[in-house]
Amino acid sequence: MSKKRVLVIDDEPDIRELVEITLGRMQLDTDCAENITRAKQFLMQQTYDLCLTDMHLPDGKGLDLVEFIQQNFPRLPVAVITAHGSIDTAIESMKAGAFDFISKPVDLNVLRKLVNTAIQSSQLPTSVKLPTESFIIGQSKAIQDLTRSIQKLARSQAPIYISGESGSGKELVARSIHELGPRAEKPFIAVNCGAIPRELMESEFFGHKKGSFTGAHQDKLGLFQAAEGGTLFFDEVADLPLDMQVKLLRAIQEKSIRPVGSAEELVTDVRILCATHKALDNEVKEGRFRQDLFYRLNVIQLSVAPLRQRREDIPLLTHYLLEKIAREMQLPAPKLSVAALQTLHDYQFPGNVRELENILERAFTLCENDVIDAGDLQLQSDPNALPIFAKPELDSSRNTAQTNNDNKTNRIDYPARCAEYPSLDDYLLDVEKEILCDALEKVRWNKTLAAKRLGITFRSLRYRLQKLGLDDE
Repeated sequence: MSKKRVLVIDDEPDIRELVEITLGRMQLDTDCAENITRAKQFLMQQTYDLCLTDMHLPDGKGLDLVEFIQQNFPRLPVAVITAHGSIDTAIESMKAGAFDFISKPVDLNVLRKLVNTAIQSSQLPTSVKLPTESFIIGQSKAIQDLTRSIQKLARSQAPIYISGESGSGKELVARSIHELGPRAEKPFIAVNCGAIPRELMESEFFGHKKGSFTGAHQDKLGLFQAAEGGTLFFDEVADLPLDMQVKLLRAIQEKSIRPVGSAEELVTDVRILCATHKALDNEVKEGRFRQDLFYRLNVIQLSVAPLRQRREDIPLLTHYLLEKIAREMQLPAPKLSVAALQTLHDYQFPGNVRELENILERAFTLCENDVIDAGDLQLQSDPNALPIFAKPELDSSRNTAQTNNDNKTNRIDYPARCAEYPSLDDYLLDVEKEILCDALEKVRWNKTLAAKRLGITFRSLRYRLQKLGLDDE
């Protein structure tokens, strides 16, 4: 197998020599050029697996060379070498198509990681399919454009900001970018920025040392360390508090972190992807999101279309989701009637693909004879309306004064027992489990009879038992 070859362009002989020695120890062949003219000659004469170029050269800018390579050698990854602190230059180069960047003075550990990732990227096949376990399914123009963008961006290391409504599949897009890229064998770590308590955020992101604060009984790895070599996906990044935004910006720019309580910084190698359903540019205008962090994260923006803008994909999505639900339930997949499919086509889907899955999961448990009809979907006829949800019933034993007070504050006074649970959902699941177990015990676990007494279908009972971990089959 032939050795990989790298082209290095820098007008400083010391830098060229340092890089050449380092790459030689990595069993890589190297050609060196001192300017753009000589670099173009090499490119026309030789095939390379990676190009490393300085941004300031005697006969032009490194950015010009990046654009030349993009036009003439689109599969050749090119990384730029920038002066320390020239983050704007690095971002500009990645917008033009650069694979990644490294700052002077060159950290050899960072250089080696960059080179390995870039060469892996150059070896990726020209045409690959998106991961099969994905909701990025459809034949609409929006999905075809999205698929092409994912395949192209998977080769780069540039940060990507994925925009789109809730439930449209932003995390699945991020996961696909990871799985199609050179980091596919490394971890993909997704974190919901709005779900981490503010006081624990720094420790969660960067880790901490034992004894660094009350309760820190042992060293803990942060998200950056857990994703080492892979991809770190920040979902709902707009929910980060401003003080944490500053720390995240520094970690991304310097490619290093400092665990809480540590005196030393750790070099990190992760690709950053982020998403939010909010308009980040508007969050910047309102002062809730730092402009410099937005500029750093929004190197490339990828928009995910809402489901209502790609209605022609609904039949394919519906078939895929019903097959998936059926496999999980170990039951045959039901068919969808013409009326049900038309109802879905006319619906606005404010919750997008996630809502479609929930609708089908509910209809799966309600339908008879393995056919989902329009009524099983439980959607209003008005396509602009939200789905109908049953209103919770108030406890009839509560006194009038308390009820009137609740009406004023829009609050429902659930039983005191609810307070013993982490959330209302946990409480309701426990209540449902009690009801089902009681019904089954009364008929000696005859599921058919229990379903009849509960007034639900056998399929619905089977689904609920499996969801609650009560299905012994």
